[in-house]
Amino acid sequence: MSRAKIETLLGEYGIRLSKRRGQPHVVDPRVLERMVNYAGLSPKDTVLEVGAGVGNLTELLSQRAGRVVAVEEDDRLARLLKERLGGCSNVEILRGDALKLELPKFDKIVANLPYSISSDITFRLLEHDFQLAVLMYQKEFARRLVASPGERDYGRLSVSVYYRAKVEILEEVPPRAFFPRPKVTSAIVRLKPRAPPFEVGDEEAFADVVRAMFQHRRQKVCNALLRSFGEVFPGLELSRGEKRRIIREVLPGGLWDKRPADVSPEEYGKIANSVATFRSSLLA
Repeated sequence: MSRAKIETLLGEYGIRLSKRRGQPHVVDPRVLERMVNYAGLSPKDTVLEVGAGVGNLTELLSQRAGRVVAVEEDDRLARLLKERLGGCSNVEILRGDALKLELPKFDKIVANLPYSISSDITFRLLEHDFQLAVLMYQKEFARRLVASPGERDYGRLSVSVYYRAKVEILEEVPPRAFFPRPKVTSAIVRLKPRAPPFEVGDEEAFADVVRAMFQHRRQKVCNALLRSFGEVFPGLELSRGEKRRIIREVLPGGLWDKRPADVSPEEYGKIANSVATFRSSLLA
């Protein structure tokens, strides 16, 4: 559907899309076609779409996949979708918040995600068992997903997603491909869940360590852990000297003076395993 037709349709429903809420939708048919092609869809696939909006991508997905589950939070857009795609028997429209809805089983995800929930929805999706996802993100967010140790964009998101999936940026998408036009460049990302490439004995400890370290990314690792000691070792009322002694005990060799942004995901795994072992010793 062209930009002009979308404007007319939205007007009929009294809908004004909000850039602030991350509601720009892809209107360039070439971009939509490539997104679907990247997913390698077949009639055997059940595809999840989050943030279906006006249904441009939904309609194309329905032509390639066996079943499409389209999630849309906005009541007015969900109503528009049902009327526009009422003739597509393989499309199910779920009205609600994708962060809270109970999602059905799906094989693949293809979506122009609402940018305001990029991080939360990515981790929510990774809790599910699926083959691959082709997702549209803000370019800056996409760069954080694929960043390596030592790079400016490397952070908590980079480490956490690397542990769960292989991620690649497929192409950048300019603002003119959307309606309404955002002020930022976007990127199409392919994400494939995988078995963790390193061992983590306690995923809660891993999450605590990564979060604590990147809260103080400019500090040395030892000082970052010291500043967030209560998050990593909850319930311990100790002197500063005792805290430093414990940190020396749990930090693997060679990491004391590194910066969090230079620590590899595998090294974060080692720190987390050491922290988990120490936590267990307190309960013994």
